[in-house]
Amino acid sequence: MTASLATVAYIGATILFILSLGGLSNPETARRGNLFGMLGMGIAVVATILGPRVTAAGVPYIVGALVVGGAIGLYAAKKVQMTQMPELVALMHSLVGLAACLVGFASYVDTSVAYTGAEKVIHEVEIYVGILIGAVTFSGSIVAFGKLSGKIGGKPLLLPARHMLNLVALLVVIWYGREFVLAPDVNAGMTPLIVMTVISLLFGIHMVMAIGGADMPVVVSMLNSYSGWAAAATGFMLSNDLLIVTGALVGSSGAILSYIMCRAMNRNFFSVIAGGFGGGAPAPKAAGGAAEPQGEVQPVSATETAELLREAKSVIIVPGYGMAVAQAQHTVYEITKLLREKGVNVRFAIHPVAGRMPGHMNVLLAEAKVPYDIVMEMDEINEDFPEADVSMVIGANDIVNPAAQDDPSSPIAGMPVLEVWKARTSIVMKRSMASGYAGVDNPLFYKDNNRMLFGDAKKMLDEVLGALKG
Repeated sequence: MTASLATVAYIGATILFILSLGGLSNPETARRGNLFGMLGMGIAVVATILGPRVTAAGVPYIVGALVVGGAIGLYAAKKVQMTQMPELVALMHSLVGLAACLVGFASYVDTSVAYTGAEKVIHEVEIYVGILIGAVTFSGSIVAFGKLSGKIGGKPLLLPARHMLNLVALLVVIWYGREFVLAPDVNAGMTPLIVMTVISLLFGIHMVMAIGGADMPVVVSMLNSYSGWAAAATGFMLSNDLLIVTGALVGSSGAILSYIMCRAMNRNFFSVIAGGFGGGAPAPKAAGGAAEPQGEVQPVSATETAELLREAKSVIIVPGYGMAVAQAQHTVYEITKLLREKGVNVRFAIHPVAGRMPGHMNVLLAEAKVPYDIVMEMDEINEDFPEADVSMVIGANDIVNPAAQDDPSSPIAGMPVLEVWKARTSIVMKRSMASGYAGVDNPLFYKDNNRMLFGDAKKMLDEVLGALKG
């Protein structure tokens, strides 16, 4: 393949990647967006292998790597549950960061003599920055994987003077960057490069360890952005235009997603990076502070739940992580189908965070064939809760917590939430009274119009479905 033909193929792949991102922004076009992305990646890989920069001797090694990587990917696709997708995504990000580091070191060793003057300085800055971003992405993503999979506790690790430590680390990295660029040869430059890599790895660990469980959805999207910029830096090191463009697309879209997630949690990006929110036990209230929730919860049975649903004219269902873990989405669809056949207006309310992380509610509902037109975003449906006869919460917690509006001292104060308590009757399905990601008690459970349906979501919904049919 000639260089011109490879360039045309790269342009076609870039267009397909852009169309892929556009398709993924809407559940109705997400499948098509995935196909565009796969087609674009296929064209990019083939054009790279057959392009002028790959010799015939190197093709078998590339094909072997593709076979091994493809086999691992197929295995993961078959074995990993949808509820494990966040930690899988974090693990994939770590591989992008590791690749950026390895390519950076290889590029420095192999091409250092090919550049002189200003070109040499620019190339070495590309290497230094690329390895810096890659190392932070790699170690941070590994820690994120550990937290999301439960191998590492969600409680934030807050070191004394941690911000000062970060500042000192940044100054050391800048100093060694100068030493790296001024190094007369590869041997002299390797020492500052290795020191910077170690500091970056430690910074990635420290950064994510300091972030609590409630902010982990933002962390995943943030690391997604970092992996994109690491890929773009790799593209600069390899002088590969497609890798630069693709990395920029991933980096910018990840940054936009991080902004959306932060806005949905009423948090700003810098407060997330500063860490400390979520994962621990709620702090005790100070004297004169907001009162703890009072009263007792009112349990309800599956049969009583079915009766409430049968008598309702309007039902709003809020799916949460509990539904995802129990794989109850298909039963939810059966209940929805049955109620709609009886003339009940059933809709789904999706919080901006829950729709993207950690349960991918939009994806789960689409998998169960729930019609797209009854799946609503929070801003579209929140004002309809007062007219609903029943709001049914399936395994959600923080996103339906009225303390976000009523308790200024709450850690989630100001976070936009779904106002399920405004329905005539709210039903919350949970295994227990445990708190959610933020480690905050939920006053919703104690409200007079709320009922608690305890148990595994799949088992209890099967009983509700059976009662409705009976």
